[in-house]
Amino acid sequence: MSHSHLASLRGEPSYVWRAGQERRLGMMARWAHLPDARVLVAGCGVGMYARQIRERFTPQVEAFDIEYERVRLARNGIPNALAAAGEALPYAANCFDVVLSHEVIEHVADDRRSLRELLRVTKAGGRILLFCPNRWYPFETHGHYWRGDYHFGNTPLINYLPAPWRGKLAPHVRAYTFAEIKRLLSGEAAEIAHHSRIYGGYDNIIARLGAPALAMRNLLYRFEGTPLDTWALSHFVVIEKR
Repeated sequence: MSHSHLASLRGEPSYVWRAGQERRLGMMARWAHLPDARVLVAGCGVGMYARQIRERFTPQVEAFDIEYERVRLARNGIPNALAAAGEALPYAANCFDVVLSHEVIEHVADDRRSLRELLRVTKAGGRILLFCPNRWYPFETHGHYWRGDYHFGNTPLINYLPAPWRGKLAPHVRAYTFAEIKRLLSGEAAEIAHHSRIYGGYDNIIARLGAPALAMRNLLYRFEGTPLDTWALSHFVVIEKR
């Protein structure tokens, strides 16, 4: 699998729309009222989720990403997409009904400040839909560093190392326990309306291996909501602003 020169800094955004993305969009629609809502997509990448939300639910979609190279591509579907940092958003307070942060907060310089900014621009009663890496997933999906060189791809067991050791191998990305997510919200005017751990779409593996890989994915989905989701790929957290 190839990667862009930004992979070591920001990860790789969704470039195509497949079953995994469709499933996550369904989760978003279940936990937030998207029709005619004013929606902000934080860290939009090339705009895959922003375009789908705009086409299916509401024309009132805005988006930003820190990388102008990706914002330029996102503007093909979201003309008003902006280049901005998550820690200093160029939006007024209390203006969005729904904010989506999809596998982004693990990359920002200051995750607590970034989450505070997302809360600032969310209306009272509005919701933030947060997807982020689960610390107990057996693989670090953002690659790793070894002796100063970046190696792209899935690396087993890095997330299980003590934080100082993990930080040396994966200084470019965080992974979270649910307790760490709750600490990010400590003292904020917000509450967690929903939390679950979810397995990935594994669309690339299914494309290569076919029916056996599809059966394995379906089995993993059955583990969600049980103790066996401890090792799932991501957290899905719905945060409601008071």
